Amino acid sequence: MALIRKIGVIGQGHVGAHVANSLLMQGVADELYLADINAQKLESECQDLTDSMSFYPHNCRVVNCGEKYELLAGCDVVVNAAGDVAKAAGDRDGELFVTAEITRTWPRRLVDAGFGGVIVTISNPCDVVATEIWHLTGYDPRRIIGSGTALDSARLKNAIARRVSLDQRSICAYMLGEHGTSQFAAWSAVNFGGKPLVELAAEQPDRFGFDLAQVEKDARFGGYVTYAGKGCTEYAIANAAVRLVRAVVSDEHLVTACSTLLTGEYGESGHYTSLPCVVGAAGVEEVVTLSLTEAEQAELHASCEHIKGNIARLTWWDGERHPSLR
Repeated sequence: MALIRKIGVIGQGHVGAHVANSLLMQGVADELYLADINAQKLESECQDLTDSMSFYPHNCRVVNCGEKYELLAGCDVVVNAAGDVAKAAGDRDGELFVTAEITRTWPRRLVDAGFGGVIVTISNPCDVVATEIWHLTGYDPRRIIGSGTALDSARLKNAIARRVSLDQRSICAYMLGEHGTSQFAAWSAVNFGGKPLVELAAEQPDRFGFDLAQVEKDARFGGYVTYAGKGCTEYAIANAAVRLVRAVVSDEHLVTACSTLLTGEYGESGHYTSLPCVVGAAGVEEVVTLSLTEAEQAELHASCEHIKGNIARLTWWDGERHPSLR
């Protein structure tokens, strides 16, 4: 019997709609289950996708699930793209309260309906939302993946590639920590074909001795360059999410930066943040701990403090102590 790959997407706004389209363009899904609280928007997206079916690599069944999240229980992967991007005009923390409220509408229902797949969440603030989903469901945390700095790492590679004239895919580089302004570039781990940046900078300073601070700034704030002219980001985050989905359904054991539950790495635990991870059918199968410098470890701790601070803000909002702070 043929394997049917079932993918769900919750939220059909700017990003969720592009996730759905990218899944079909890349031929990742055989059945696509879409959910949104806006019935007309959801119906329109389903119509547009099915009208495009002749141009995708293969046919896919597109299912309009409305707000019946239980219909996604049979999916291999569910992507959470529900949020309010307008609230993120100043920074990703702007969505904190509205996204937390939205997030509380579906995870428990999905898991109670028998869901046994992997959740990929891209809603912001990504690390807080991933932590919230974990607490709401009691689900295996390794099967909840935040897109985290998978996107920011791609932005870092893009910024480096522009300066050294190499293919982005030939550069190994990670932004780590929060998917937000406290993220940082792990410069000690950057390499080109296995050769560390520090060695290349010494040998070819005109090419590889670029301004690290400026490149890191380009990666950290690249999303706001996009937002300034469009009012949202769409293509890059959608493709980052689909890359994670593909790694799961194909059991790739892909090494990528993404947000995962910390369980003692670098002395941090109890919340999600981005580190290099091995992603496969089981979700995050392994966390890769790099030999970060003392300065980089300090940046990671500062980033984790920011994430915990946002969790504490939700605690105040709820009027009770959040589980991760007990």
